[in-house]
Amino acid sequence: MRTLALAGVLAGTTLSALPPTAVAASGAPETYALTIRHLDRAGAATGGYSTHVTGISGPGAQQEAAPYDASGTVTVRLPKGRYLLDSTLYGSDPATGTDWVVQPRLDLNGDTTVTVDARTTAPVDVRPPESGARYLNSIGFVEVTHEGTTRSANIMTAREGLRVAHLGPASEAGSVKEWFDTYWSGARADYGLGYTFTSDRALTGLVRHPAAGGLATVKIRGAAAEGATGTGFVSVQPSAGPTVGLAQPLEPSATATVMVNPERGRWDVEYTGPAAPETPPNRYVANGIAVHAGATTTRTFDNAVFGPALDTTPGARPAGVRDGNRIALDVPLLADGDGHAPSAPRFHSATTTLHRDGVLIGTRRGEPGRAEFTTTPGTASYRLTASATRGDGTASSGRVTAAWTFTSAATTRPTALPLSTVRFAPDLALDGTAPAGTLLRVPVTVQGAAAGTGVRSLTVSTSVDNGTTWTRVPVIDGQMAFRTPASGRTVSLRAELTDTRGNTLTQTQLGAFRTR
Repeated sequence: MRTLALAGVLAGTTLSALPPTAVAASGAPETYALTIRHLDRAGAATGGYSTHVTGISGPGAQQEAAPYDASGTVTVRLPKGRYLLDSTLYGSDPATGTDWVVQPRLDLNGDTTVTVDARTTAPVDVRPPESGARYLNSIGFVEVTHEGTTRSANIMTAREGLRVAHLGPASEAGSVKEWFDTYWSGARADYGLGYTFTSDRALTGLVRHPAAGGLATVKIRGAAAEGATGTGFVSVQPSAGPTVGLAQPLEPSATATVMVNPERGRWDVEYTGPAAPETPPNRYVANGIAVHAGATTTRTFDNAVFGPALDTTPGARPAGVRDGNRIALDVPLLADGDGHAPSAPRFHSATTTLHRDGVLIGTRRGEPGRAEFTTTPGTASYRLTASATRGDGTASSGRVTAAWTFTSAATTRPTALPLSTVRFAPDLALDGTAPAGTLLRVPVTVQGAAAGTGVRSLTVSTSVDNGTTWTRVPVIDGQMAFRTPASGRTVSLRAELTDTRGNTLTQTQLGAFRTR
């Protein structure tokens, strides 16, 4: 996903407007006069325009021009080649809207005249299924590919009334790709309506009035993080292609509802929580969310249970790596209850240690779950331990510890370490609490090396006295179930895992959540 802040085209060599009689300098490529006439919706010449000409292939492939003349007719000299031309026409009254004309194929083989005529455009009429929804903004983006080179142009507007048109001959089949995204705010929901097109032409008009049943619902919940004050922010945007996205404030313990168009593909959600004293606001990202018409997807950010989480997407960076004699750990130790890793985890202290055959190699302090060590060649047994204390470091603060054992030797290339984690995902209120004295079912998920069929044994336990005593709880069909203690108590969680190759994990989460 590419989020655009302002309109523009690819950088090149910007040429000033030249009279048709101008002559190229000695040794420069031969140039031709490109004359561009601009007409408004009444058919009259207008100086209210912004035009870009961008080289795609041929001698002019690296050229870019933004010629202007107040008369409405302007001439620029450019080398021979294929160009992308786009022109935005502004009426005398902004309330009447804007016209965007795109010529994806401009073959400059000699002196050429192009007429950009606002009368050829047709409306972009994309509206959500809520009559009172307020229009926020929209973006149109076009990419043109020729002979292996891609160039682009875009328009962004915060006013309704956009009209668009294709200009000139058709390009090669499939060489023109276009996105149109519009964003709205309503009483029932906010809306992100996006459409993509692949063709040999730019769009001339666009009409889409989706029904509510054809949209997907994304609910974003922001937890009331301990010590945080103020307002958080949430943004939603398509994962693929350029966009401006939809952003809005989100109060703690509140829910934002956004209805999106599944035709646009997967969607990304970003949440920035309220600031806590002396700590920066936490930023969480959930990318590539699959959405389906008529279905609701809920994402909760910054809520318990905080603990280790691994990136399980294909091709993700491994949690630990052995490269020669270097051992590196990279595990978000304080990911939130949904497994989102924070940009600035709130912690009081963090320590990581590495032992080789029982001998301490080193201790690192700093960011939770991230450290590097240098060891020695030869096969040996290792114990890698990472811990972090949340809150103010007092006895009531939450503490997370993960200790892995594995056998390793020097490698000739970066090799993933056989590390696993266990995720506990109870359904908690947005203040990180569960009802007292009730049967609580907690999904238990193994990530990493032991995921799937790699578990030899897994034992989970709970504690209501901050880890002094533990009670084993069976895991059945991926869930543990236990009765929560009296109101105001904390529940701690522990997992002891051995994978099928003998590697182990002991993971402890003291003060995982509270009861109410």
